[in-house]
Amino acid sequence: MDSSRAWAEIDLDALGQNLGRIRRLVGPTVAILLVAKADAYGHGATAIAHHALRAGAQAICVTTCNEALALRRAGVRARIVVLGPALGDESLPALRQGVEVAVPSLELYRALERSARGAATKARIHLKVDTGMNRLGMTPEEALGVLEDLRSCPFLVLAGLMSHVAATDGARSESAREQARHFGELLQRARALDLLSGPSGRAWAHIANSACVLSGLEPLHDAVRVGAAAYGIAPDPRLFDPELAPVMSVRTRIVHVQEVAKGESVGYGGTWVARRATRIAILPVGYDDGVDWRLGNQGEVLVRGRRVAIVGRISMDYTTIDVTDVSGVGVGERVTLLGADGGQRIRAEEIAARTGTVPYDVTCSIGKRVERVFTGGGALPNPAEPSLRALPS
Repeated sequence: MDSSRAWAEIDLDALGQNLGRIRRLVGPTVAILLVAKADAYGHGATAIAHHALRAGAQAICVTTCNEALALRRAGVRARIVVLGPALGDESLPALRQGVEVAVPSLELYRALERSARGAATKARIHLKVDTGMNRLGMTPEEALGVLEDLRSCPFLVLAGLMSHVAATDGARSESAREQARHFGELLQRARALDLLSGPSGRAWAHIANSACVLSGLEPLHDAVRVGAAAYGIAPDPRLFDPELAPVMSVRTRIVHVQEVAKGESVGYGGTWVARRATRIAILPVGYDDGVDWRLGNQGEVLVRGRRVAIVGRISMDYTTIDVTDVSGVGVGERVTLLGADGGQRIRAEEIAARTGTVPYDVTCSIGKRVERVFTGGGALPNPAEPSLRALPS
């Protein structure tokens, strides 16, 4: 890939800073599970996972078994938890690598038991309980029954009991507090029956995500699963924390500059018409690179520390900007799509507000043509990790 065209700077020092902030919020005894699904929200799962573990995370969470196996191949030896359901024998290669899997239904519990027994492989599982999100999870009564069954099941080992909060503002919402109460009641019943401990020790109880941590949900139990907060993203505008630093910045270069006369249009469909003689710069990035199509005629980028407007529609490969008021701009000039330049910053939250989406959609959407360049973090310990390299000048 050609990083002179477009690149995403991934600041591992910012990741470490954010995990330090999360540690202060949750206290010294709660395990931090770094959520690195979807290529670590677009940041690059391998380097993110390695550095997060060095910076104090106790485990890595992903959605699929393939994501877990990719991390194992990249040298991640810590605990990995697959949060998504695994169908049939799909999970067996991951189980053989010590990967833990979430089990959200009785059907999948029985299927996993059959697969593990047939392969003579022990499976470490996290029972997922639905406490009100109504997406994935057993009922509390089903979970208690499974916990009882596990006592006589030699091929399944309880590693965790979990649930998932639906409210994006965490404990600010009554629904989140109600989910937490339901989960707490289940834990109380399970502990009274001594169902959460076994040969491998006590299972982790975990329900809190980034929104819960930032909003002060109590209790946090044994572990928290943090994604957005670790990457410096507020899951809800009301939970913005100035101590969390954005980890990703995205930059490109101007590849062409031209003059447009008053009254002339720019781009597909002629949706923008110049109201004055205008200097237009062309950026070699478009919606395939993660520049949201909805930013056409309403988004902004940073040039020399100044905000300039995106004009015309976003194309698959190109974006046009108005640089009339930034004198001397030419081909090769660096442009910031996401991140800071001078005293200005464009955050994922801002782009999300403009386009009607959520901020982590912004980072997840950064395309494969945009090279991830990792900075900070010190020397990476595993040769399978991407090397740190200098940013394009």
